[in-house]
Amino acid sequence: MSAEIAEFEKDALGWFAENTPGAQDFMLPLTFMEVGTNQQFEFLRDWQRKVYEAGYLGAAWPKEYGGGGLTQAHQDVATKAMKAHNAPIMFNTIGLGWAGPLILDMGTEAHKQKYIKGILNAEDVWCQGFSEPENGSDLGNAQLRAVRDGDEYVLNGSKIWTTHGHYAKYMILLARTDFDAPNKYAGLSFFLSPMRVAGIETHKIRKLTGEHGFTQTFFTDARIPADGLMGAEGAGWQVAMQTLMYERNAKGGQAGGYSITEVNPLEILELARKAERGGKPVLEDPVIRERLVDFMIEAQAMRQNAGRAKLPPLNQDCPQALPLMSKLVMTEYMREINQFALSLQGTKAGYYVDEPNAVDDGYWHRGYLNAFSATIGGGTSQIQRNIIGEHALGLPKTR
Repeated sequence: MSAEIAEFEKDALGWFAENTPGAQDFMLPLTFMEVGTNQQFEFLRDWQRKVYEAGYLGAAWPKEYGGGGLTQAHQDVATKAMKAHNAPIMFNTIGLGWAGPLILDMGTEAHKQKYIKGILNAEDVWCQGFSEPENGSDLGNAQLRAVRDGDEYVLNGSKIWTTHGHYAKYMILLARTDFDAPNKYAGLSFFLSPMRVAGIETHKIRKLTGEHGFTQTFFTDARIPADGLMGAEGAGWQVAMQTLMYERNAKGGQAGGYSITEVNPLEILELARKAERGGKPVLEDPVIRERLVDFMIEAQAMRQNAGRAKLPPLNQDCPQALPLMSKLVMTEYMREINQFALSLQGTKAGYYVDEPNAVDDGYWHRGYLNAFSATIGGGTSQIQRNIIGEHALGLPKTR
């Protein structure tokens, strides 16, 4: 680490030590998909703006568009400092992690000038319009219609699971512009679509966790500017695939921060010390201890692989293997470790948030239920295994 980066890290650690907010009188979301109240939304929006203005978000994005103009190493140590002080999440994930990098890589100069700063300072919240009620995992079969009419496209159809749809100002949208194309992929186009126009309406979807983190978005003769088209008309599938590379962490360029609170196995260790089975701490059970060690080994392996993925000489044999694997491994790990935490609670595992006998006020229940959304978004775990098999291991394509 250079002296410059070390100084930046020291400043970041000091800033987060001084500015990270403590406990609030409302529930802070563990993931960007758990933001369900206006109070949570406004709090996290103000927090993101504060971190950005301090220089610890978007540090590696170009200065001429609102970024810090520094290096990825600067942003990496800033994100590390956030985690070290258990700072609140960065909720504008679709903008910071997917739309922003895509615009910087593929957008026009006008796109970059218009959108990037608003993503960073949380002025502009983004959502994603990929999945449809009848075409979830079959993204290539999207049916939402976009018809060119002069300098506008007219949209009709619907999208579902649009996280933050009711808060969003913009949407990254995959729509069908040609129903006579030789194959379903060739007829798709990709748009940077405004949300606050006549004919676009969002309906909240109540989740099992109790909050409304998702919406269904309806388009009825909605008109959007044609200059929001990304790439050429009919080339939307290629743009969507690049977007998914950011979503799956297989391609870099994200603004920084983190959108999901990760579980430290040491937290489970404390839980095992307190929990009892047969009048004894469950930590005395050798099977429990072995399982805890497994989680610690897996957490360390993920950290080491993240570092290894940045070193090309260590990935020459299969450059995409680690990036493609990371999304699958991390999301399944989060589900398993939260489930394990619940198993240690015995009968108290039946109590949820705000119930008197709930362990840690239902923290582990929230983590467990929220983990499922991460195993679905960006491609289910089953699809991720197919992608790894086909693109990393060279196995035959499945039907």
